[in-house]
Amino acid sequence: MNKQKLAYTYGIVTVLLWATVASAFKISLTYLDPLNLLLYSSAFSTLILFFIVQFQRKWKLLKSYSKNDYKNSALLGFLNPFLYYAVLFEAYSLLPAQEAQPLNQIWAIVLSLLSILLLKQKIRFSNIFAIFVSFFGVLIVSTQGNIFALNFSNPIGAALALGSTIIWSLFWIYNVKDERDDVTKLFLNFAFGLIYLFIFMLALSKIVVPNTFGLLGAAYIGFFEMGITFVAWLKALRLSETTAQVSNLIYLVPFLSLIVIYFTIGETILPSTIIGLILIVSGVLLQKRAASHQRKKSNLTSQ
Repeated sequence: MNKQKLAYTYGIVTVLLWATVASAFKISLTYLDPLNLLLYSSAFSTLILFFIVQFQRKWKLLKSYSKNDYKNSALLGFLNPFLYYAVLFEAYSLLPAQEAQPLNQIWAIVLSLLSILLLKQKIRFSNIFAIFVSFFGVLIVSTQGNIFALNFSNPIGAALALGSTIIWSLFWIYNVKDERDDVTKLFLNFAFGLIYLFIFMLALSKIVVPNTFGLLGAAYIGFFEMGITFVAWLKALRLSETTAQVSNLIYLVPFLSLIVIYFTIGETILPSTIIGLILIVSGVLLQKRAASHQRKKSNLTSQ
């Protein structure tokens, strides 16, 4: 198998696994509360990342990191997994999976807004139009199509789902600035996040012993949402001739997720969810196209 076919294989497998996690969140939350689900899934993720670091023989990298590097990991670990997944799991506990999953997809648009605010990037008409398209989609999904009545199915759940995109975007901005190896960074993030979770649970909540189904759900999320799939996705991007050939596969995830949600959870997929999701993804694609065009323009002017 040549490199490009192998890249597609890694990419497709990753996308198919990511398409199942919304359903896995919802099912697992019937056995564990959001914080306990996060605690156990983070533990499984940290464990699998530990073995990946061991398999790839990257312990020397961990030893070479400075105190500032570990401080950065402590900050990133607070944002993700601790804060991001705590908010996201709570959103899933309040919303139908078909609402929570599309709302979480607007992180790319939120990232663009935060980049304008924090990185002083210029805002253009194409940015504004893309943002408008995606947020109109958000409005359709969160009101189940009743946009004029503004009758949100669960305002708190929608706010949490949208809030999780802000946390993820902040994590992404700070993570991009950190040029260390991706796998070791992720391992340290989850190690610190697990420490935060354990302390928080001891101080302010209660750690429960899950039943078999709860433990299996946490293991599935830890392995396939937080751990193995991330490494497989990086592998796909590195093997591909161009990142675009593989990265565009990611836009299949929300639509495949709706199919999985229908067959595993039994939620009736509303027309408003499909329409809203199409608008959300369209806005993200418009944003991506505008950013790509701007990069090409900048490269031409700098030559």
